[in-house]
Amino acid sequence: MEMFAFLFAALIVLLCAYWRVATKRPTQYPPGPQWLPIIGNTSLLRNETKKYGRQIDVFRVWKKLYNSSIIGLKLGRELVVVALDYSLIHKVHTSNEYDGRPDNFFLRLRTMGSRLGITCTDGEIWSEQRNFVSRHLRKTGYGRNAMEELIQHEMKDLIQVIDEFNEQPVCSGNIVSIGVLNVLWTFTAGKKISNNENLTHLLDLMRQRSKAFDMSGGWLNTIPFLRFIAPERTSFNLIKHFNAELCNFFKPIIEEHKREFSADRIDEDLVFAFINEMKRNEGVPSNFTDTQLIMVILDLFIAGSQSTSNTIDFILMSLVLNKDIQKKCHEEIDAVLSADDIPSLKDKPKLSYIEAVILETQRYYNIVPVSGPRRVLNDTELGGFHLPKNTTVLIGLETIHMDTEYWGDPDVFRPERFLDFDRKIVNTERFVAFGQGRRKCLGEALARASLFIFTVGILQKFSLEIPLNGKLPEKRTQAGLLTTPTPYKIVFKHR
Repeated sequence: MEMFAFLFAALIVLLCAYWRVATKRPTQYPPGPQWLPIIGNTSLLRNETKKYGRQIDVFRVWKKLYNSSIIGLKLGRELVVVALDYSLIHKVHTSNEYDGRPDNFFLRLRTMGSRLGITCTDGEIWSEQRNFVSRHLRKTGYGRNAMEELIQHEMKDLIQVIDEFNEQPVCSGNIVSIGVLNVLWTFTAGKKISNNENLTHLLDLMRQRSKAFDMSGGWLNTIPFLRFIAPERTSFNLIKHFNAELCNFFKPIIEEHKREFSADRIDEDLVFAFINEMKRNEGVPSNFTDTQLIMVILDLFIAGSQSTSNTIDFILMSLVLNKDIQKKCHEEIDAVLSADDIPSLKDKPKLSYIEAVILETQRYYNIVPVSGPRRVLNDTELGGFHLPKNTTVLIGLETIHMDTEYWGDPDVFRPERFLDFDRKIVNTERFVAFGQGRRKCLGEALARASLFIFTVGILQKFSLEIPLNGKLPEKRTQAGLLTTPTPYKIVFKHR
């Protein structure tokens, strides 16, 4: 009996010691909620997100609660900090020690179990592959006239699709996303995606994936073993199915390029250029492999399939909700373009109000409210706190765009904040929708051009109306990895 009591007491002491070690915060670590052994703050963050609606809203609450613009958490075994003001975020964006990516289960699952591609890599492979993609996109016309002509062509196709609805109510996001993605896909694979039914299915999977996860990866990242117990509830099966669908979609295109490859075609599109690098490196260790090509395409597909089309969807929604702003857009377009003119990037200086509407939409709706994640490559300091090597950093972009001290009235949709008295674009110093520094969005030029030409092209031909006996679109958005509009219908009425 005495032995049992001794063992029991020893067990209690060991458990207490383990609890203390497992819940101890690192020295000079940022303030934040107390965490639990094994799961850390994952359960608390998930519950608070359900309570407040979005992860960024939880971080805002904690920012006030702990009177700190940097919050320290632990999610599973991962130390995670959240940067929530401009000075901190600018440092994370622009300092080399934050260029890493976490090596965790969620990010590896995103890239089919590998640590390849561009988005989720760091170090030499990231620099090599990013530079390669940037260089060859430029060779195929990215950022030049060829890009503009491609966007104009897709814009005209979109106008034709809208015409076919004959002023009947339609969900704009469903039709805009295909045109936007085809622009990116032409640079990648040299041609449009011809099977719209298949494309619509893939885009639907993308939306499901976006809603199922946040930037922290959730329970699946905290306790990967849960994929064996609850594969549906953790959305493990969703990602596996999504990955398999994309592989089945990409592989025939890659094989077709291999069959048709010749040295004089390497500048036609990214896939030909990549295959050329594979051939140049045959017989020697290289990052140019079939798997890496699939991962690069996957990164481009994920990056380009939703963010730009969601922004256009929000632009159209904002114009329906703000008829006075839509009227100003129409007046500006009518003063600059004739009915037969094709919108061009050279029109931007004369269509500054349209550009201001686009900027305000990106600021107001924040397609990526929490970005990252970054990995600290060495022990460092942020905001006066110590961040141990390999700490994960999440970036609260929305806190910059909704900062009352800087913007004054951030909760008001007001495009004029980006215009001076001469109607020139100003006040973009704190506009960080595309990030900053070396990891700035690779597709920024394409996204900006697409947003402008698609928006002007639609407004040149149509006014946006609420369906008869319909209801106004909801300002409430859907949370997830990306912010998406609550589905709504509008009428594209011929002008």
